[in-house]
Amino acid sequence: MIQAFEFSPFHENTYVIADDATGEAVLIDPGCYEQVEKEALGQFIEQHKLKIKYLLLTHSHLDHVFGVAYVKRKFGVKAYLHELDMVIYNDVPTRCALYGLRGYEPSEIDEFLKEGDQFRFGNTVLDVIFVPGHAPGHVAFVNHAERYIVGGDVLFNGSVGRTDFPYCNHADLIDSIRTQFFTLPDDYTVYAGHMEPTTIGKEKRTNPFVNAM
Repeated sequence: MIQAFEFSPFHENTYVIADDATGEAVLIDPGCYEQVEKEALGQFIEQHKLKIKYLLLTHSHLDHVFGVAYVKRKFGVKAYLHELDMVIYNDVPTRCALYGLRGYEPSEIDEFLKEGDQFRFGNTVLDVIFVPGHAPGHVAFVNHAERYIVGGDVLFNGSVGRTDFPYCNHADLIDSIRTQFFTLPDDYTVYAGHMEPTTIGKEKRTNPFVNAM
């Protein structure tokens, strides 16, 4: 089961991925900002009797980490992030202040992840791939058995991640898409950090931002 929630003024997609056989699950990019959003996320997990095993972050721009402290406290899990993204994660309080966003609760990252790591929950396996560009430590999570990728803000339906923020690199982003995303089979579904899902094949054929390079 893959359940998406659209949270915060940034319309960020938070994902709960559950192993159907065991009820074990992971939570990816908790963008829940308002208390009502946090409660909706918690109620869904409790109603489906899911056991959250890991809190995984594709990257640490503020809209993807609003709910880290809540999730860690609520479900007693560790937060995982690539070490190269700590420069962004540590700056989130400052960015929230610049946007006039109040109420952000900082929380520690517990473990660093890296390319080649695997996260297992029940019978489900997510492989970590390194896809910098939108953020220096950006990663994505691939489920080869079920043929999908949770890609954060790298590749969108008809678009790509922004690279006008600090520590972004547009050439790296396009390289990540071409060498990591576009080497996956065409029928893999892409669950992105914003907007609706797409497929690798569709974006190979029609994405103007990649094909123009």
